[in-house]
Amino acid sequence: MASKSTLLARLITQLAPQPVALVGIDCKGGMELGLFAGRLSALAACRREAVAVLSALVIDMQDRMSVCRTAGVRSIWELPDKLRPVPVVVIVDEIAELYLSDGTRESKAEAEQCSTLLLRLAQLGAALGVHLVVAGQRVGSDLGPGVTALRAQLGGRICHRVNDPGTAEMALGDLNKDAVAVAQAITAEERGVAVCTGPDGGWSRARSHLTPTEEAVSSARKHAALTPELPALGRALAALEGNDK
Repeated sequence: MASKSTLLARLITQLAPQPVALVGIDCKGGMELGLFAGRLSALAACRREAVAVLSALVIDMQDRMSVCRTAGVRSIWELPDKLRPVPVVVIVDEIAELYLSDGTRESKAEAEQCSTLLLRLAQLGAALGVHLVVAGQRVGSDLGPGVTALRAQLGGRICHRVNDPGTAEMALGDLNKDAVAVAQAITAEERGVAVCTGPDGGWSRARSHLTPTEEAVSSARKHAALTPELPALGRALAALEGNDK
């Protein structure tokens, strides 16, 4: 089991029993995150679906802004319990799939939409209870300026062993050059070992807690009844299905 998959499995296992909505974006046909579908409030399995889900989340975020403004507070955490919307954790697997383009007009438009929507969520989401977890095997500046702009909004970074220096540089380089060197020194025998950074620029070595896929799937199923409904996301995906008929 790859380090990235182990980390995501552990994250979902820990979040499954919590009062949060989990939204998955997995443009490899949902092969990775689809295993946890029972605990996901929505799952986008291709970039077209990702655009729909992210657009709906941005609209929901704007609604949350209105609630906060009306209540005279600066974040949903200051709202009374009866008014506070459910926190949302958006898990994006293989971020590169959202930015790659085959050169066609439609493909470029989708990539640009994803870039803009993700950046808005990253910039404004924290105070509104919308949080991004972005993962990828290889992430480089060649994916375009949108990835670099998104990186600047993501303070907490985790870099497992990588095969190319560009990915380590993209993950850690703008925060701590020493961390880049340490990440590149992780050996194949050090399974699950990663370099983590925080918003203060410091770094540390850590190891992902080994969580077998079966355990994570079991946890997702066990806590499926806790899955909050996000009707706007469901409608957005249903609209795509309707257009395809």
